[in-house]
Amino acid sequence: MSDVMEGAVPHNRLEHFPVTFFAVAMGLWGLTLALHAARFVIGWAETAAIGAFWFASMVMAAITAVFFAKILRYPRAVIEEWHHPVKLAFFPTITISLLLLGTAMHSQFPQTAEIFWLVGVVGQGVLTVSVVTGWISHRSFEVGHLTPAWFIPAVGNVIVPVAGARMGYIETSWLFFSVGMMFWGVLLTLVMNRLVFHDPIPARLFPTMVILIAPPSVAFVAYVGMNGVVDGFARVLIYIAYLFAALVIAQVPKLARLPFALSWWALSFPLAALSIASFLFARVEGTQFHQTVGVSALVLLLVVVFGLILRTAKAIGAGEICRPD
Repeated sequence: MSDVMEGAVPHNRLEHFPVTFFAVAMGLWGLTLALHAARFVIGWAETAAIGAFWFASMVMAAITAVFFAKILRYPRAVIEEWHHPVKLAFFPTITISLLLLGTAMHSQFPQTAEIFWLVGVVGQGVLTVSVVTGWISHRSFEVGHLTPAWFIPAVGNVIVPVAGARMGYIETSWLFFSVGMMFWGVLLTLVMNRLVFHDPIPARLFPTMVILIAPPSVAFVAYVGMNGVVDGFARVLIYIAYLFAALVIAQVPKLARLPFALSWWALSFPLAALSIASFLFARVEGTQFHQTVGVSALVLLLVVVFGLILRTAKAIGAGEICRPD
């Protein structure tokens, strides 16, 4: 496998193949789930979701194969990524992708989905402890290292109940939901302090601002899935997500001027989560407003993902990705 992938990816580019590529898989799984959630509103959405599922599966398989080849050929490079103050937070995108895979295939292949989900749960638990241990270890972090990407481990935990509740793992779902919500609160305080009182986030990482939308959106879906109703706390979660969406919209002029980087894929999953949450609210409560928000977020998501696929393919062809920082 290593030799095959090295033939497809030159040695120097294989060594610098970043773990952040798994954010691409996250975005594509998010698109798949958003299209599936839209099936009650948009007639063609379910067919499109099936196509998106197989495309996401192929992309994730390719990313996993290349990253596995990197682990075998250049383990030191992977260790360096693990010790990088920013890239460390992206390692849970691996297990989050597994959780999303299990969630996306649960309706059609429940037994296989449960296997992927269980592997993702175990991996997410291990990575959460490992990443947080890395944060509080003897290493010193600077304020500039903190970005909304640090939310990724927290988001991964609240994704567990989305499929876990349907599979019958109620206590496991509540465990990971509780951990995710606790870390979301802590990290939100730290990130807001960094955004308000310190230097702006570097241009290359600025698209990670969109990640602010994801935790409350996913938490809403998970909470409603475990409780079956949209109560007051659920409303708090989705309206916090709408607030962060409004704040991100205000940053669009700045985002439009930034050069492309893999961090742009940070736009995809939060938009998907917002769309899914809005469709769920509309379906449970029968509200037109939330349905409109869900459709609008889905349309924007489709445009964003299509543009990101084209721009990523162009960047790979031009050698703009997989090179030393």
